[in-house]
Amino acid sequence: MIDFPTDAYIATMTLDDPHVLRRAEHVEQERRITIADLLRSNQFSLLAEDAQGPYDVTLSLYDNRLHIHLTSSAMAEPYVIKMPVAAFRGIIKDYFLMCESYFDALKHADPYKLQALDMGRRGMHNEGSELLTNLIKEHAVMDFDTSRRLFTLICVLHIR
Repeated sequence: MIDFPTDAYIATMTLDDPHVLRRAEHVEQERRITIADLLRSNQFSLLAEDAQGPYDVTLSLYDNRLHIHLTSSAMAEPYVIKMPVAAFRGIIKDYFLMCESYFDALKHADPYKLQALDMGRRGMHNEGSELLTNLIKEHAVMDFDTSRRLFTLICVLHIR
């Protein structure tokens, strides 16, 4: 378990997606809830010297890369983490398929099938958050719930 400093958290979160004029209502609701949950409780710390939080974070997809742009009043310059989008494509595709099956099953499936699909969906979500944690570990550390919420927001960025 990591002992996070008191200023090691995300204070604001923005999704920068200029290609999306308007998201479907259920996607927009998921985005709002995830950001609210993230801002209510998270632990996140950059590993670079002189990169203390709290952080203002912007997530964006640009040039086939995920950009995590971080600033804080304690930092002289922004810190940008770039990761290849290709690393997430497979897990995001599988996660979306699992979510689609789950939401279809909500309409008419028996509780046991629904429970199995929900467990699979959560497992896929955990895999995505673990991938994010591994890809970012040279730059930052975060708790598991923060990683899960950031993965959700990365998925939102992939919805067109």
